[in-house]
Amino acid sequence: MSDSAREFATDVVRRLRAASHTAYFAGGCVRDLLLGRAAKDYDVATTATPEQVREVFGKRRTLAVGQNFGVIIVLPTRTGDVPPVEVATFRTEGDYRDGRRPTHVAFTTPEEDARRRDFTINGMFYDPIDSRVLDFVGGERDLAAGVVRAIGEPRDRMREDKLRLLRAVRFAATLDFRLDDATAAAVRDMAGELPVVSAERIAQELKKMLVDRHRRRAVELSLDLGLLTVIVPELQQREFVAARERVLRTMALLSQPSFELAAAALWQTLSPETTSVVCRRLRLSNEECERITWLVAHQDDLRHVGELTAAQLKRLFARPESKELLQLVHAKLLAEEADLHPVMFCEEFLARTPPLELNPPPLLTGDDLIALGWQPGPRFRETLEAVRDAQLNGELSTEQDARQYVQRLRGDRPT
Repeated sequence: MSDSAREFATDVVRRLRAASHTAYFAGGCVRDLLLGRAAKDYDVATTATPEQVREVFGKRRTLAVGQNFGVIIVLPTRTGDVPPVEVATFRTEGDYRDGRRPTHVAFTTPEEDARRRDFTINGMFYDPIDSRVLDFVGGERDLAAGVVRAIGEPRDRMREDKLRLLRAVRFAATLDFRLDDATAAAVRDMAGELPVVSAERIAQELKKMLVDRHRRRAVELSLDLGLLTVIVPELQQREFVAARERVLRTMALLSQPSFELAAAALWQTLSPETTSVVCRRLRLSNEECERITWLVAHQDDLRHVGELTAAQLKRLFARPESKELLQLVHAKLLAEEADLHPVMFCEEFLARTPPLELNPPPLLTGDDLIALGWQPGPRFRETLEAVRDAQLNGELSTEQDARQYVQRLRGDRPT
């Protein structure tokens, strides 16, 4: 996050103060600032009501996306690398009957607002004008000790929003903190209630965990607390149980993977069909589903790479996912302490093969076959594939070569 983002958030606080309202930075940005990390975004908490926030900044620069819950989005005056700031009125919340949203909110004091938040390290406020921390929940102490602890009674916090079950694990893993014993016990006991949360919200947490460099610990902790097998019950199959340590090593060995690559590594013991089912259940996008399923389906194609034809290799590496496939194979071989020859073979092949040769324009198309008198049918597609393989294998180089090849394939048999 750029300095200009913090400057804009500070200006939001300053303008609210100028209008006689109390305002502070709140939540995760305070935690990140105290850890010396760049904040991902800035949230502001204030005594101003949503209507008063809109009066201060004007309706053109504000979005009332969560006004019923006391939340207003304030837009920057210029575009670029400055994100909007979420401004929330200090509040307490009613019962969470669905485990996701409060039935009502009531505006209140900073201290009461802090006590309804999830974890102590996320429950602090920061005054950017006077450079001071306001900590009503012991967040500074837990931050210094490296502990993720629910505010108050852990089961109460988890009942309010069941996604906190997964967030507890994410914070402990990505920050490399210890999960407080009472908080961990609440997560373990309530893991079965996670499905009340929407698949989209669960998927967002998984994505944040799997792309982080501590992804192995996130997965391990999720498994030990019973969360991951609730999300993906297929991981209870004996294939995964037997390969658990190898899967975890593979994930740890990935270097800055995309979510799709990390997910394929996690689900490597599942069949492509089962992987597709899991992806759809998590409401992943079509592109994400296709990439993950393709990686799982082809993860072992390169183990005996010397037996593949040039055409098979070129078809494989013409795919946009092929670089990730090579990363996956590399990590798997390292995790198994196996020979890295397949990876070195592929790297040498790619080094000596110009990109255009991986996926050259076809020598013949379906229209060309029809012009030659072929009728669409079972042999039509087979013939086009045969021509393409011969081209990729270097056996054909011109359209004339391809036409002669097709005539030889056709012979005198009717099409």
